[in-house]
Amino acid sequence: MEQAIFTTLCMIYDNQNQILVQERIGTAWDGIAFPGGHVEQGESFVESVIREVFEETGYQIKNLILCGVKQFQTKDGVRYVIFLYKTNQFTGNLHSSSEGNVFWIKRQHIQDYVLATDMKEMLELFENDKLSEFYRLKDGSYKIL
Repeated sequence: MEQAIFTTLCMIYDNQNQILVQERIGTAWDGIAFPGGHVEQGESFVESVIREVFEETGYQIKNLILCGVKQFQTKDGVRYVIFLYKTNQFTGNLHSSSEGNVFWIKRQHIQDYVLATDMKEMLELFENDKLSEFYRLKDGSYKIL
């Protein structure tokens, strides 16, 4: 039987073409990314991303749109699945956490930052309704479908 790890990421955006990013440092996935994290046992994917975003940013989010899925096999042969969500509906007071500093940037400036692995490619899933899956192959190449 195949084992799997489930995680989430959420792109939070506003009506001024800004996106909320998180600068991850000292992790296996350093660089600019979106908030998110592991799905806990018994937790739905939506509940997980809502909880993770709140813990990492202080924002309560709602009306999430599922943008796609990223998946790959770990070195241990475990399937790692990341559910990608986005929303422009949030309330609360922004604060960073031990996961990394969070801050708003203009969407067009994201390339000015050091991005976490595959973030540039995953942005296609967040922003293109015709795409739904990012699959990294064992040889390091990937497919966006």
